[in-house]
Amino acid sequence: MTATTADWPNSPLNAVDTAFRALTTGPQPLSLDLDPLRDGTDLPAVTLPLPQLRTWLLKHPTSYAARDAVWAELIRRARLDGPAWVIAATAMALPALRRYAGHLHTGWAGDAYDLDAEILTGFLAALRDHVDLSRPAPYASLCRAAWRAGHELQQRDGAEAIPVDNLEHVIGPRTPRHPWGHPDLLIRRAVELGIIDPDDEQPYIELRLGRRAIEPLAARLSLEVDALRRRIERIDTRIAEAVSQGALTEFASPQMREQWRRQAQQRQRIRTARRDISATPPANAAV
Repeated sequence: MTATTADWPNSPLNAVDTAFRALTTGPQPLSLDLDPLRDGTDLPAVTLPLPQLRTWLLKHPTSYAARDAVWAELIRRARLDGPAWVIAATAMALPALRRYAGHLHTGWAGDAYDLDAEILTGFLAALRDHVDLSRPAPYASLCRAAWRAGHELQQRDGAEAIPVDNLEHVIGPRTPRHPWGHPDLLIRRAVELGIIDPDDEQPYIELRLGRRAIEPLAARLSLEVDALRRRIERIDTRIAEAVSQGALTEFASPQMREQWRRQAQQRQRIRTARRDISATPPANAAV
């Protein structure tokens, strides 16, 4: 089944549904093998087309472990396996998204499609980047992001402009005391001091400041997700210690600098050794 321009819906949510039907109709509908996801759940040991899986989840609203397992897999696929799975994951949430749209349309003076689009935008941002799969209830996090985006637009619509006091009457400083009070400059200073390794600067910025999803980044760096997560958490710890010592906002002593330099060299030696080990063929490998 394909949708032509003539019958493509104007509603963003209906458009998702139309695209989903195109992906799940025919001899090879988009499906999910549930057998690898069954541990600790009541999921059936079958491969289900996604519309049937959505129906199963709706009929088992208290199967929380099953829902978490399915949605963690849907989010991973949406992040790593291309646009079809982005559409699929969004369509799997359509019952909730339509329900939110129905609630938020009450009292809404603007175009209903604008509100639908904002709900969808909030959901997609969380799907692609913001939901942390190391935490429980990923579906609930997606739904909260969708609702929040729509609700914020609803609250903004028609709001009267609030006058701003004359800035000349504002008492007190208007600029940060230190330029590295900004997070990005603080991270740059941490790199210069050896607290963050240069190779980790951009991944750290993407994850902590950009709130990007960790799975695509780990794949790009050829790292396991858990390994990258632990690396970022160790950076968090080092930064917290440096901040508590005043080293990022005040003064870093020569002793501190030398300690961080040695620690950075040790991390580099460990990573180099690990790369060498992974690149070494087994002893019994054919020559």
